[in-house]
Amino acid sequence: MKISIRMKITLMVVIFTTFIVATSWVVCRVVIKNVFINNLKANMITTYKSCNRFFEDEDYPDETINDLYGKIKNPSDAIVLVLDFKSNKIYTNINNDGRMMESLYRILDSVLASNEKVKSDEAQYVINRNHDDVINSDYYDLIGTLDNGYMIIIRSPISEIDSVVHVVTNVFNYITVLLIVFCSFFVLLLSNIFSNPIKKLSHSARRMADLDFETKVPVYTKDEIGELGESMNEMSSKLEMTISQLKTANLELEKDIEDKQKLDEMRRDFLSYVSHELKTPIALIQGYAEGLKDDITDDPNELEYYYDVIIDEAKKMNSLVQKLINLNKIEYGELNINIERFELVGFINDILSSTKILADNIKANIVFEEEAPIYVWSDEFMIEEAFTNYLTNAIHYVVENGTIKVSIDKREDIVRVCVYNQGEQIPEEDLDKLFLKFYKVDKARSREYGGSGIGLSIVAATMEALGNDYGVYNVDDGVVFYFDLDNNMPC
Repeated sequence: MKISIRMKITLMVVIFTTFIVATSWVVCRVVIKNVFINNLKANMITTYKSCNRFFEDEDYPDETINDLYGKIKNPSDAIVLVLDFKSNKIYTNINNDGRMMESLYRILDSVLASNEKVKSDEAQYVINRNHDDVINSDYYDLIGTLDNGYMIIIRSPISEIDSVVHVVTNVFNYITVLLIVFCSFFVLLLSNIFSNPIKKLSHSARRMADLDFETKVPVYTKDEIGELGESMNEMSSKLEMTISQLKTANLELEKDIEDKQKLDEMRRDFLSYVSHELKTPIALIQGYAEGLKDDITDDPNELEYYYDVIIDEAKKMNSLVQKLINLNKIEYGELNINIERFELVGFINDILSSTKILADNIKANIVFEEEAPIYVWSDEFMIEEAFTNYLTNAIHYVVENGTIKVSIDKREDIVRVCVYNQGEQIPEEDLDKLFLKFYKVDKARSREYGGSGIGLSIVAATMEALGNDYGVYNVDDGVVFYFDLDNNMPC
């Protein structure tokens, strides 16, 4: 069972307080009564001394005076009786008629019958506790003789002491209960002051254990808890910095490993794809060159055809090499990116005009209906390369007498350029592979269109370098390629 620090502090303080109060109650129960008894005896001695001074003159008091009330010092209002043996005269401060006087006379008779003087080591009196059978009560009696030889009895009832002790004990009991209740509430409040910072420390420690180093311990005091909070904050910052460094180092290591694997893979792919792409043109060039060397024909038309094939295949090889060089520069950040604002509609119209002859050769219809100027921010040279690749790809794969449609979709912060070509759809399993280097959906027809499988990978590398989206999707009667441009100045 979990017991909080707050509850532990409260229980310990309450138990300790209860022990102290209980001990105090027991001690007071004994001490208070003894204090009252000692005080009572001291008052009786004071009365005795006052009587001694009162009767120290042998000619005094007057024979007519026998009432001592108000004539002696009597702090505890004790009953006083003084007996003159010579004249048998009695002096007292109470009424001579009554049971108390009867009880005092019995004490006188008892002392006189014993024919002894009552003395102690320090004074001519003794103080004893007696039970009076006549009154049926307990008293403290001082019995002694004065300096002039008079006998004196001073009596104080014990019932008054018991009554006072009882009242004091009851009051102490009430105060004790109230004190324990008040102490419990006070300790609960006080324990909150100490436990709340510890709870916050515990909460922060749990969050740090979950690697959440954004949390900080609020420090309000300069005591040990405050020092612990500052230490935890410092530890959190150092752990965050250390883990951040470890993560950075780990990411760099993973990137290095990934780059190495990617480089190895690219090297293998490059050798495979380039050897595949160059194999046919090299074989054709070699074959036709050997035929020319061996004077295989004297027909000028055939010779012209041989020359054209060699030149055409050489151009294809040169185009392939140039595209590979550009792609490599884009992928490895060696190509400088020049972001500037240019007008997109006129830009597209210029490219469409220069490629119209290619569309006319296959009797394709190019549609671009945008007229109002649209301004974008990007690298104009790289966008021209990307758009030309999309357009060339559309011209290659549009059906005869089909339609190629260029459209612009203006959105909140971007402008999307779409190139649609009417024709066969691309298989869904090939859509996410089209932008890979050297990937061709229709490998059998690639040489017919002169495609190398690099154009779309150049688009992908260009858009990733510019931080823009790109892609492809099928529609009912064709395919749409797209890329995005920034409508506002990119951050």
